[in-house]
Amino acid sequence: MDIKPGIYRHSKTGNLYKVHFVAKDSETLENIVVYEALYDNNLSKFWVRPAKMWFEEVEVDGKKVPRFVLTE
Repeated sequence: MDIKPGIYRHSKTGNLYKVHFVAKDSETLENIVVYEALYDNNLSKFWVRPAKMWFEEVEVDGKKVPRFVLTE
């Protein structure tokens, strides 16, 4: 599945994140999503996550849904 730049909502928390781009891991050549928390987060403003995890399903109210959903 193609990960496009844009604003995504985390299905479990409802927090919003902005995907800037997908990069390559220099060692494994795995696709890595580079994204920004659009809320106050004391740990970090910018994050990375393996692309294969981006659309993994998580359980919300007993239903399996994508971890992140594109909103804009």
